Amino acid sequence: MEQNSLTFPMERSFKILRRSIHSFIKNYNYTTTSLLLAFPFSSALLFSQFFLPSSPLFLTIHNHLNSLFEAAGFPPSSQLFTILNHYISQTITSSILVLPFTLSFLLISKASIIHDFLHDHQQQKSSFASFLSIYNSILSTQICNSLLILSANASCFSLLFVAFSCLEASGYSSASSLLFLSATGAILYSIILGNSFIVCNLALVTSGMDKSGGFSAILKACVLIRGRTATALALAIPVNMALVAVEALFHYRVVTSFNTTSSSTAFEGIFIAWVYTIIVVIDTIVNYKFFKSCKRGFRIDEEGGYAYLVRIEGQNGKTVEELPLSSKDADNFI
Repeated sequence: MEQNSLTFPMERSFKILRRSIHSFIKNYNYTTTSLLLAFPFSSALLFSQFFLPSSPLFLTIHNHLNSLFEAAGFPPSSQLFTILNHYISQTITSSILVLPFTLSFLLISKASIIHDFLHDHQQQKSSFASFLSIYNSILSTQICNSLLILSANASCFSLLFVAFSCLEASGYSSASSLLFLSATGAILYSIILGNSFIVCNLALVTSGMDKSGGFSAILKACVLIRGRTATALALAIPVNMALVAVEALFHYRVVTSFNTTSSSTAFEGIFIAWVYTIIVVIDTIVNYKFFKSCKRGFRIDEEGGYAYLVRIEGQNGKTVEELPLSSKDADNFI
């Protein structure tokens, strides 16, 4: 029984990944446009590694976070906060530098993918107004996603601050205790942040499909993902590992050897950026397929003038839970 509960999410995620790659290859005439649109974002993100170490913005953010950690009472000897400080400073700096490319090229690429798949599925004639509606919804959801990620980070640091304060007050603040709490905090931080990113990615697709952005798309994504967290993680891990691997390859082949090689390194960097773009586009298709898979497990029931979003499970259609919806949400959700 435990083996089935573990293998089913893996099998389900493998099918979604396989169908996503198949759709990417089959509809390459559509996805080429999305690749060209997302390429400036990928190039900006990768080539920003040249400016991060010596960027005044990076040094300013790093120093401010270090002062914040010290003022909050975090142990300066903890390796966890040294790594977190560097990682968060690098992430914030890179996000600010590529923000114009994110809000323009990346979101337009995602809107293009959703627009093409949506109208191909519904066999409707596409229009610029429909595409603009999808983009506006995704844009508002992206802004709300940023606030959600910021809130998730703040919540993690608040929990870690309380944990370290309680440990220090109890008098057990030894080196082994700090190491154990740091390791536990790292795992907790990864879980919270990983689930936040999964919800945010699904919310972008949900807002594009329903053409209703903002926090409502995030709430719908939270409802859809309930009971499917393991499948979502199994989908997110290989995609993110591929993105990290390409970033590491770019840093090794281009950034570290840029001053010692010929101009061919620039062409190698462009090729790596194109590979990174392909993974970004496939990630959007994976989230679209996952959204369609999640949506199949729901139906709308109406009773007594009220609408209920019913989650079903299994081939027998057994009802697992019922969630009340407004009439507007019921029209837009499915």
